[in-house]
Amino acid sequence: KLGVPAYTQFSEGGSAFFAGKSLPNNVKQASILGAVAGAHYVRSVAPAYGIPVLVHSDHCAKKLLPWFDGMLEFDEAFYKVAGEPLFSSHMLDLSEEAHDENIAICAKYLARMAKVDLILEMEIGITGGVEDGVDNSGVAREKLYSTPEDVYAVYEGLSPISEKFMIAAAFGNVHGVYKPGNVKLRPELLDEFQKYAAGKVGADKPLFFVFHGGSGSEKHEIATALAAGVAKMNVDTDTQWAYWEGLLKFY
Repeated sequence: KLGVPAYTQFSEGGSAFFAGKSLPNNVKQASILGAVAGAHYVRSVAPAYGIPVLVHSDHCAKKLLPWFDGMLEFDEAFYKVAGEPLFSSHMLDLSEEAHDENIAICAKYLARMAKVDLILEMEIGITGGVEDGVDNSGVAREKLYSTPEDVYAVYEGLSPISEKFMIAAAFGNVHGVYKPGNVKLRPELLDEFQKYAAGKVGADKPLFFVFHGGSGSEKHEIATALAAGVAKMNVDTDTQWAYWEGLLKFY
């Protein structure tokens, strides 16, 4: 109804489910197949809706890199035929690794992705809650907030390679929806990150951010985040509830 672009995201577990739970997945072959099939499905169906739909692969931890590699191979093959990648973007979530290692691995993959016009989403800090089998519900509160220095280090490491990267910086984000008071979002931190980076590079708002755990957020929090450079916002839980409610009313 709004006519705005939308993202369809495939997690590693969701991709395997899409392909079929009976398929072997010991080297992530079912997850690769499911994500690729899903991307082709979105490409086939999206035009009927009359809005741009981007296709994205979600959180990929270090142990899931074979899934990431497999999707990139399909992107590269598709690019040779169509002049564009199969997916719009991919996410590397190496936030569990040391910060320098996180950036180094992301830089290696961004160099490969830049050749086929792919966007990289990367994460620093930690998004709380539980998603796709990763449980950060008990993480220390201070881990939920990134620092200007950590964010700028990402920019320093990736910007010489390509401008096509987004940073999922932590500003209190938690997957899911919680009672008021349980989650302390601080989207104003994103503006601090931008100003710190701008002072270093001499350009206004050089960073592109991703808002993880956006479901249940207040409008003023969303507005603050958007003004600070958020280019993508994840609302998985809200979307699931809308889907479940539709099923309930149908039956």
